[in-house]
Amino acid sequence: MRPKLRAASLAAGALCIALSASACSGAGGGSAAGDENSINVLMVNNPQMEDLQKLTADNFTKESGIKVNYTILPENDVRAKISQEFSTQAGQYDVASLSNYEIPFYSANGWLAPVDSVAKDPEFDQDDILPAYTASLTGEDGKLYGEPFYGESSFLMYRKDVFEAKGLTMPEKPTWDQVADLAAKVDGAEPGMKGICLRGQPGWGQVFAPLTTVVNTFGGTWFDKDWNAKVNSPEFTAATEFYVNLVREHGEAGAAQAGFTECLNNMGQSKVAMWYDATSAAGALEADASPVKGKIGYAQAPVKETESSGWLWTWSWGVQAASKKQEAAGKFIAWASSKKYEELVASKLGWAKVPSGKRISTYENPEFQKAAPFFTAERSAIENADPKNPGVQERPVVGIQFVGIPEFADLGTTVSQGVSSAIAGQGSVADALAKGQEAAQKVGDKYKK
Repeated sequence: MRPKLRAASLAAGALCIALSASACSGAGGGSAAGDENSINVLMVNNPQMEDLQKLTADNFTKESGIKVNYTILPENDVRAKISQEFSTQAGQYDVASLSNYEIPFYSANGWLAPVDSVAKDPEFDQDDILPAYTASLTGEDGKLYGEPFYGESSFLMYRKDVFEAKGLTMPEKPTWDQVADLAAKVDGAEPGMKGICLRGQPGWGQVFAPLTTVVNTFGGTWFDKDWNAKVNSPEFTAATEFYVNLVREHGEAGAAQAGFTECLNNMGQSKVAMWYDATSAAGALEADASPVKGKIGYAQAPVKETESSGWLWTWSWGVQAASKKQEAAGKFIAWASSKKYEELVASKLGWAKVPSGKRISTYENPEFQKAAPFFTAERSAIENADPKNPGVQERPVVGIQFVGIPEFADLGTTVSQGVSSAIAGQGSVADALAKGQEAAQKVGDKYKK
């Protein structure tokens, strides 16, 4: 059984986060609440979502007559706004980009409307969606509450040309010790180039997305099977110190404030020779306009004590239960996550920019395979991810780069602040994890009861 969401605590946590960022584009949520031919969509500002925004008016709206008002925010900000919006059932937004982390809790609390109408549409072809995502987006009642826009695992991206010039070889399945050694050797390989980019920005979905996978493969865990916190254990500590030291010694400039977007820019601008992060980044790096197109190699997520360590994630579409436009919302989702939309992206932007990682047919498409040299590594990473057994010990709940409980959003973010400070040289890993242990045990004690 999945743990039920403590709605009050989640809502309170969301309200404590400053929502200083404003919408990047679109009319903004709520501006057309009375217009039956429009919906409001709240989503993260990743490249795939920005492409979607550009393609909507001339395609979906033109065909359906439904206008889509987008609100696009950075990852930490959109998480906070979505949490506030859905926990209060404000009804301002009809659709939001939700993940396989939130959807189980949101559906259990009645905050989401099922998307069964999309799944039952023969043209949508639910059987073509990778089974791991359908399972992770299905509620305890057996109903489907989300459809993936794209799916991802994590892998190591590196500059093949830089490695060749240095006479270096990247193993297909590297260890973290090998990665650290290679980072030192390619640091400074080109003017202004650092060895590796690793997220350092505070946030459970920022620095702790990659860092928790490192913790797992170093033999650590946030909680053991009996809900005893293990945040300051020797294994968790060793993994965090390794990560912090690697990024401080050979990582990108401003690492303590670097998240996914900053690392993507660093890799694309040849400021780093390696990057460990989401497989979904590869599409932007291999796009026709990318200055590093064709120069990137792809290896599996680095390991130490486990066979694999890549995460499993999907940015999916969820419909707010309070929405009065669920039919129109369903039509939007059926289009945005469809084969037809992927073909549209391919025709307008190239196959490399297709929001992949969710459909079996995409990986089997020769045109996609030709345009996406990362497709084999990406699919392998997704299929080898094991949310039930991501480490060396039993876990109380599922999750690879997160712990599948609602409290983890606040817990992970709290601990991340100390880790980011250590990356910035303003604190120690020991102090950060000591405070984290105390916070984690309070959470664990709730579940022990």
